[in-house]
Amino acid sequence: MAQFLLEEGLTVIGISRRGTILDHPNFIDILCDIREEGAVEEMYELVAGHTDALHLIILNAGIFEMSPLVETSTKEFSDHFSTNVVGAFHILKHASDFLVEDETHIITVSSIASKKGLANISAYSASKFALNGMIESLREEWEHLNVRFSTLMPGAILTPIWDESEEDLPRDQMMSMSDFMHVFQMVANSPSHMQFPELVFLHKRGVLK
Repeated sequence: MAQFLLEEGLTVIGISRRGTILDHPNFIDILCDIREEGAVEEMYELVAGHTDALHLIILNAGIFEMSPLVETSTKEFSDHFSTNVVGAFHILKHASDFLVEDETHIITVSSIASKKGLANISAYSASKFALNGMIESLREEWEHLNVRFSTLMPGAILTPIWDESEEDLPRDQMMSMSDFMHVFQMVANSPSHMQFPELVFLHKRGVLK
């Protein structure tokens, strides 16, 4: 996503805990643990050194672990909320000074698991349901600013993260990164009067709504 936006001529500020290997003159790499509110405040101080306006905010940080509910520890359950919900809360709470009225577009990369609970991912699914609820509330709260909110809800995407999994998963049923990017590009480049509150898309099912 960052590479695409850079190719579109945008300046991209990337926020992550470990940094990225992406090398581009218009890419600004900032280390930040979004679970910590103080770290997010410091991050925005750095952002202010580069710009006073954010035209596009992409919420994509998250963790995902698979385990039956009875085998999920309280810490694992809480960790999902700390990153997937509280982290997004910190980002949005302190973004208010950078919003551009009638223009800022907030794109949340959520999951089909936020619409339908699936077996063995109760912590992840619960956090995504909560994230969607927060976004819907904020959509109403910031309605007077006329900022846009689009939420993408894909199924599993075939990325290198699955190489770390011990589960034997049906990768042929996963969405390719290029297919996901087709949808992301459409949303990111959509006219300023368009938004996609809930965009669900699944591989091999012919579902896009």
